[in-house]
Amino acid sequence: MAGGVVWVTRSPDAPAVRERCSATVGPDSTSMSPEQAANAATVVGLSVRRGLPARAATIAIATVVQESGIRNLDHGDRDSLGLFQQRPSQGWGTPEQVQDPVFATNAFYDALVKVDGYRDLPVTDAAQRVQRSGFPLAYGDHEAEARLVASALTGNTPGGFTCHLRPVTTPQEAGDDERLTPTAQRVADAATTEVTTATPRVVAGTSGRALAFTLDGDDAERLAWAVGGWAVAGAERYQITEVSVQGSRWTRSSSGRGWVGTATGLPRGGVQIRLGG
Repeated sequence: MAGGVVWVTRSPDAPAVRERCSATVGPDSTSMSPEQAANAATVVGLSVRRGLPARAATIAIATVVQESGIRNLDHGDRDSLGLFQQRPSQGWGTPEQVQDPVFATNAFYDALVKVDGYRDLPVTDAAQRVQRSGFPLAYGDHEAEARLVASALTGNTPGGFTCHLRPVTTPQEAGDDERLTPTAQRVADAATTEVTTATPRVVAGTSGRALAFTLDGDDAERLAWAVGGWAVAGAERYQITEVSVQGSRWTRSSSGRGWVGTATGLPRGGVQIRLGG
C-alpha cells in the first residue's frame, strides 16, 4: 500500500457495512471516508472540467490532505478556513467563499496555473508557491496518495475509484421522463459545475431518477470515467445508487465488489447515473 490510509472513520454504533472509499492504481491503494471522497471528487473534478493536467490535481490533493485532511473545516490557524485552509485576510475570499469547495478549489487552481513551470516542479514546491505555508515541506509527504486519487478521478485509471456504502434509505421523489426529480437535478447541477461541461439528459423509463451524459472527442473515454468516478465518490452525498460507463457498472447494493464488467448498452463516452431509495 502506497502511503497508507489517508483517513477512515467509523462510528462505534455503525452497522456491519463499514463505509469507505478507495483509489487504486495497480497494486497501490489509499482509502478515505465518503465525506473525504466527495471533497476529493470536487477538487479533482474541477481540474478535469478546466482541462488541466493530472499533475495539477495531484498537487491540489496533496495540498488538501496536508491542510485539512480533505475536510471542509470551519476553523483553522488564525483565520484559515475550508479545504485549502485559505485565509480571507490574505485575499483568498470571504469566509463563506473559502468554505465553498468549488470556489476554494478554483481559487487554488487560478493561483497554481500562474506558477511558472508548475507541472515540472516537485509537488511540495508547487503547492508552497500557492499556499505560502509555515510548513513548506509537508505537501510532498502526501504525493503518493495524491497521485493515486488524481489518476483514478481524472479517468486515467478506469475504475480506479470505488466506494463501499450502505443502502439509500431516504425515499426518492417520483418524476417523469421529461424532467429530472429535484434530487437528480441537484446531481446534474453539481456535475456540470464540478466535472463536465456536457449537457445532462433524462434517461427514459426512470421517472426522472436517472441522468445521462455523452462525452465526445478523442478523450471521450477518459472523460466518461472521470464523470463516473466523480459520481461514485459523491454517491453518499447525492444518494446515488448506480453508475454506468461503457462496459462497466458500479452498483450501491453490491458496492463491495467495486466496478463490475458488464454490458451496459452505453457507447464510448457514455455515462449514466441513477438515484434511488
